[in-house]
Amino acid sequence: MPQPLNGAIIMAQKLTRIYPLGSTEVIGIQDIDLEIDAGEIGVLKGNSGSGKSTLLALLAGLDQPTGGRLSVAGRDLQKASPAELNRYRREVVGMIFQSFNLLPTLTVMENVCLPALLAGRPYERVRDDALELLQWVDLNSRLNHHPGQLSGGEMQRTAIVRALINRPSIILADEPTGNLDSKNGQIVMELLLQLNRRFGCTILVATHSTLADPYATLQVFLKDGKITEKTVRRG
Repeated sequence: MPQPLNGAIIMAQKLTRIYPLGSTEVIGIQDIDLEIDAGEIGVLKGNSGSGKSTLLALLAGLDQPTGGRLSVAGRDLQKASPAELNRYRREVVGMIFQSFNLLPTLTVMENVCLPALLAGRPYERVRDDALELLQWVDLNSRLNHHPGQLSGGEMQRTAIVRALINRPSIILADEPTGNLDSKNGQIVMELLLQLNRRFGCTILVATHSTLADPYATLQVFLKDGKITEKTVRRG
């Protein structure tokens, strides 16, 4: 797993994403200025439509800005080619989704290994890494189960391991506790904290929930696509 980098790992200046809608435009985010240091646990807060998911999609390289600048882990995402963005998604960021996004026809082990195999890593090494991580999240008895045989908490833990399998520097989580009860939501947040402490991953969580608040070193509040407040807490 990566060691923490020094300084800002995410840098956005006047970052804007506007979506055309017929003869009008919809603002996803507008004029976002944001720096997040390596090793932070950041939480994006705001109501639906505030811009949280839009910002995460840009940081993940799943979408590209219509204005401003965005640099993540030293990569200029606005100028990146499709091939460079694909490599970035495989090597730099891991994504965790509210709906888990597991492939229903694959087992837990197969879901976890797939991103690393697609990246060209040797199967034996991928399998060993997957076994170690699945044991860490207490899923070693579920290796051959399919997602439909798992609880919500088990599916999200599988998704967390899948996000980790390529050893990313950054974990981006979009409402990771949204489909979980409070107990499993708490377990997921504690796992994210452990990722930060054990592996040095920078964590950025977009959420309506307050479960992430006690762990956050940085809180960013959005409304109507703009940052309204930033709160920094250290130690």
